[in-house]
Amino acid sequence: MNNNNIRRNLIAGVVMGASLLAPQLAWSEQYAANFKGTDIQEFINIVGKNLNRTIIVDPTVRGKINVRSYDLLNDEQYYQFFLNVLQVYGYAVVEMDNNIIKIIKDKDAKTSAIRVADDDAPGLGDEMVTRIVALYNTEAKQLAPLLRQLNDNAGGGNVVNYDPSNVLMISGRAAVVNKLVEIVRRVDKQGDTEVQVVPLEFASAGEMVRIIDTLYRSTANQSQLPGQAPKVVADERTNAVLVSGDEKSRQRVVSLIKKLDAEQATTGNTKVRYLRYAKAEDLVEVLTGFAEKLASDQDSGQAQGGRSKRRNEINIMAHADTNALVISAEPDQMRTIESVINQLDIRRAQVLVEAIIVEVSEGDDVGFGIQWATEAGGGTQFNNLGPTIGEIGAGIWQAQPTEGDYIRDPITGEYDKKNPDKKGDITLLAQALGKVNGMAWGVAMGDFGALIQAVSSDTKSNVLATPSITTLDNQEASFIVGDEVPILTGSQNSSNGNSNPFQTVERKEVGVKLKVVPQINEGTTVKLTIEQEVSGINGKTGVDVTFATRRLTTTVMADSGQIVVLGGLINEEVQESVQKVPFLGDIPVIGHLFKSSSSGKKKKNLMVFIKPTIIRDGITMEGIAGRKYNYFRALQLEQQERGVNLMPSADVPILEEWNQEAYLPPEVNDVLQRYKDGKGLDTQMRETDPALKHISDNKQQDATDE
Repeated sequence: MNNNNIRRNLIAGVVMGASLLAPQLAWSEQYAANFKGTDIQEFINIVGKNLNRTIIVDPTVRGKINVRSYDLLNDEQYYQFFLNVLQVYGYAVVEMDNNIIKIIKDKDAKTSAIRVADDDAPGLGDEMVTRIVALYNTEAKQLAPLLRQLNDNAGGGNVVNYDPSNVLMISGRAAVVNKLVEIVRRVDKQGDTEVQVVPLEFASAGEMVRIIDTLYRSTANQSQLPGQAPKVVADERTNAVLVSGDEKSRQRVVSLIKKLDAEQATTGNTKVRYLRYAKAEDLVEVLTGFAEKLASDQDSGQAQGGRSKRRNEINIMAHADTNALVISAEPDQMRTIESVINQLDIRRAQVLVEAIIVEVSEGDDVGFGIQWATEAGGGTQFNNLGPTIGEIGAGIWQAQPTEGDYIRDPITGEYDKKNPDKKGDITLLAQALGKVNGMAWGVAMGDFGALIQAVSSDTKSNVLATPSITTLDNQEASFIVGDEVPILTGSQNSSNGNSNPFQTVERKEVGVKLKVVPQINEGTTVKLTIEQEVSGINGKTGVDVTFATRRLTTTVMADSGQIVVLGGLINEEVQESVQKVPFLGDIPVIGHLFKSSSSGKKKKNLMVFIKPTIIRDGITMEGIAGRKYNYFRALQLEQQERGVNLMPSADVPILEEWNQEAYLPPEVNDVLQRYKDGKGLDTQMRETDPALKHISDNKQQDATDE
């Protein structure tokens, strides 16, 4: 009995140990997939329970399935079977990061958070994935339409091309996406297309490309496919032609290029180039030196490259009457020279320079003095204010008439005849009175005389001068408005008693002068070398004429349209002069009888400004000229309205009205004419053109204001 128990326990232990050592996969992860007439919701619940996964089902998932499998499936096979069944019935699975899967319709899967696969994890079967495929030889926009035909675009499939990166974004079932990726990689291969560089020796690369393009684009070759025609591009820098295409097409084009690249029957090439802006004589000087350097460089290049020696002589001549250049050179040399001409023969910018000279001055002078004298010889005399009392007295004494003497009659012997009285000489009196400034009052009482003088003056001046001048960039220009004043520079007496003395005279220009050299820098900055002068005549001296000159020479940098101060003078001067009798002149009140006082105060403010304006086109010049023209025309109209004093019937000259339409484009004139006529602007034009909309808005605002 004991032996039987021992035997039974031993057998049970062996069986239990064998069961523990056997792999659990053989028992726990094998599934039978047999579903007949099963509701799809129930099918999803069974699969989720078997796989131990949380599944969220879209409410629109409906239907029954019929599936039967005769093999046992492991976890991976069972999950793929689950995906296959859902795909057949039009549903897809979207896996989330929290181990939750969602079941939705196929067409909604492409916009859900499906996984972005790559080569390391491309996905299997009917798993929804997205792949990003880069293209290196084919354009994505050309390949995308082909792939869309192979994908389920109505369901979860989608193909999108992104041109900036030349990539394809493919969404759909993993099996389909992997198939499309494989197709892309097989298609995206470089064909038998290479680029061959064909250097030219005699012909011009640009002209050669034009001939080949014309040949292959002619009507006889219209039936060719685009890919069969080789592409040719000219490299002007090295005078070579780049040929791209398949081998046979390249060989045909290269053979044609070599046949055409032959020396011309007459060596050299002559061309007449008419210039638009530059001066032919000036341009010849620049091009001649450049042509010599170009010919020498090509000679050395031919020697190093072993190419045949060819004529490199370049001749450039100017025809002044037509402002044209006559150029004789090889085609490649001609092309280089024409490139230089194109960069030099351009419209040069102009600069309008306006100088603004502002001068404001004030002057106040006050003087008072009393002078007296007696017949006995006493008196006071001061010369800081007008004439002295001695000059007035001497003039009065000399201006008195002289009584004529009596003459003896030779017959009777009596003095009964008298010479006529002589008039006095008023020269000294006139000179003395000419010095009077203000009021002069003379008092005479017996042998006592007094001269009282008083003066007060107030002077104000406001001078504004705005000289302006327009000149080309880097071109000196000068402007002057003024007079020529003769100045005596020397004299020589003749040898025959001074009957014919000889004098030399020089004329000096006085007025407003402006000399400027503008240089336009990058952007809107202008460098100005300026010489500004304002001069005038002060008056005459005992020797000659004196001039007042204000001159400024400087170099400044300014932006276009900006006003810059160049310099100026702020001057204030106070002068006081007192002449008096010692001690007596210091007595209060009474002291004014023994002194003469004069005081003066002067202020002068002078400023010089400059305003440069860059003019790059005719429209800008037209606007500036129109404003200046209309300003002066407005002044003339104002004078016509005011009339001419004492001449009411006199005609005032008036400039003609500025014809703006002759300088504006036709389309602009049409818009302005409709605006004048009050017909308004077309609504669509206003919406598409901001400038026209601005005109219309201003017109509506004007009507509202009225």
